Amino acid sequence: MKILVVNGPNLNLLGLREPELYGNRTYADLERHVRETAGRLGVEVEVRQTNHEGVIVDWIQQSRGEFAAVVLNAAAYTHTSVAILDAIKAVKARVVEVHLTDPSTREGFRRVSYVGMAAERTFAGFGFDSYTKAMEYLAEG
Repeated sequence: MKILVVNGPNLNLLGLREPELYGNRTYADLERHVRETAGRLGVEVEVRQTNHEGVIVDWIQQSRGEFAAVVLNAAAYTHTSVAILDAIKAVKARVVEVHLTDPSTREGFRRVSYVGMAAERTFAGFGFDSYTKAMEYLAEG
């Protein structure tokens, strides 16, 4: 199984950005965590990050036929991007939504998830373990 992990805007600033919410671990730490989890599960993983909505759309479209599933942390685009929702629906990708924090406990605008409208499952509020749970879920079938 080959999984594409897509991280959206500002995740490259982990460790600097709002450490009271996201902690002090860096984006490099997150990548390492994802790769170690993949190794433990015996799956292949490719990890990508972008601050650009259209790039996320492109990667979702390109995932078809190349990846069995996508683990997607669309970050702020979760709450705004109909384009990402449409891309998920168009390619009928297996997508699992993840978030480091739990958006339902934050500002009201974060309670709407366009990604969640098409995602197979969501894991939120577990920090880096949101990715672990998503990958374990996908590896189980």
